[in-house]
Amino acid sequence: MAADWVGLIPLAPIAAAATVATGLVSGHIGGEKDERLTAGIVLGGTALSLVLAATAAWLRADDRLPDQILSGTWLESGAYRIGLGFQPDRTGLSMTLLVAVLALLTQRFAVNYMHREPGYHRFFLVLSLFAGAMLLLALAGNVALAFVGWELAGVCSYLLIAYAYDRPNAAANATRAFVTNRIGDAGFLVGIFLSFGWAGGLEWERIGSVAPLLGTVKSTVLATAFLTAALAKSAQVPFTPWLARAIEGPTPSSAVFYGALLVHAGAFLVLRLEPVFGANPLAMHLLLATGLLSAGYGWLCGLAQSDVKSALIFATVAQVGLIFAEVGLGWWDLALWHLLAHSSLRAYQFLAAPGLMHQIRGIPTPPPHRWLARSRFLYLATLQRLWLESLIDWLAVKPVQQISRDAQILEAVVVVPAFGSPTDGGAAERNGAAAISASGLAGRLIARLAETLQWFEDKLLLRGAGDRLVRSGRRLGNRLNHLERLLNRPRYTVLLILITLLQVL
Repeated sequence: MAADWVGLIPLAPIAAAATVATGLVSGHIGGEKDERLTAGIVLGGTALSLVLAATAAWLRADDRLPDQILSGTWLESGAYRIGLGFQPDRTGLSMTLLVAVLALLTQRFAVNYMHREPGYHRFFLVLSLFAGAMLLLALAGNVALAFVGWELAGVCSYLLIAYAYDRPNAAANATRAFVTNRIGDAGFLVGIFLSFGWAGGLEWERIGSVAPLLGTVKSTVLATAFLTAALAKSAQVPFTPWLARAIEGPTPSSAVFYGALLVHAGAFLVLRLEPVFGANPLAMHLLLATGLLSAGYGWLCGLAQSDVKSALIFATVAQVGLIFAEVGLGWWDLALWHLLAHSSLRAYQFLAAPGLMHQIRGIPTPPPHRWLARSRFLYLATLQRLWLESLIDWLAVKPVQQISRDAQILEAVVVVPAFGSPTDGGAAERNGAAAISASGLAGRLIARLAETLQWFEDKLLLRGAGDRLVRSGRRLGNRLNHLERLLNRPRYTVLLILITLLQVL
């Protein structure tokens, strides 16, 4: 189709990231001398995406760009087929323009902000890859392609939270955020499988047209699966604690990830699936309840934060919660405009935060509100962020750790005595001990069986019939070699050719 160029919008930043990665691996890019080269490649890829996105929006406004663009087939197995297509409709192009503009501005800001940082090239590589992932999520024509962008953006988030990977706190926070988001990814995958089974396809319009006909139970299950993914990605209650830990990364990544774009990906998914949620009253009630709860949680915890990034993060949680609440009330257009406006404002506030720190140096932190200061318990609760993270640790993390400890005890008491444990046989052989070392009942039985088979092979085969077989094989090999040398002589070769011709005639 003539509109296949729309696929270049997410491809351009991904290609820029691949170019930087190739330069790093090959050694052609590295160090301070190549910072301008890396920045130019990344900015060029994102700028190209912005130009193409603006062109697509202009053509769409003039009704010269279709809502659905199918470029081919991505995967096909029997009756199941996943197309490689894009959906540049109003919702998709609005998010695409937002991503392209904010990604380009953040990358330009980071050129000077990250100057002389040891991981400069790595930072820009991941930032460009994230821009491509978000553009793919915004333009994807089906749920499976959107999931690719969804996962790629999550991986980029993990890599930039752990940008200073030599710091234990950064690595631990990145791991917690990564694991928490896998819960949402599980809900997304369940939604994909259910869409295949119940709708017979993964296109947005197909799922939206079938969802109202599924019945109350199936419609609720499908909506709940995608809602779980949306709540985890947008850090809504009860998944909020990972977002406060995610600001461990550099300020530009915090701005574009957790203030502007990634934190709104869950809300965008809900807007994409408007027919699925709109046809299910229970899902709409859940959206309203979780949105209001998250908005209240973010507002209350934000009152006690003393650093800029934390205050902005909890303000973001509150505003995204209001977006979910607006969706729950059926105000879809308002929610989309709220998403676009809040993303732009929050990106500016995060990028302006480092300069603000210099301006307010020496100014004491303002005291908490009087009504909050009068209640010591409430003030302590806001400082502890209502103990939500501790509650999740108690409900989910500690039971898993206890299961791990129980498994280690079971291994030490039962498995190792019965089946043995791995040993360094090479070290034993070097020290003059037996090459085979076994422990445990099963291990000793297997070792005894191996020794018996080795004795049988050595005594009866190798020293007896084995020697005769070796000598006979050598004699046969010598005779075959002699025959081969005879056949290689010219007269025998000509004779074989004549015999072959006679057989053909």
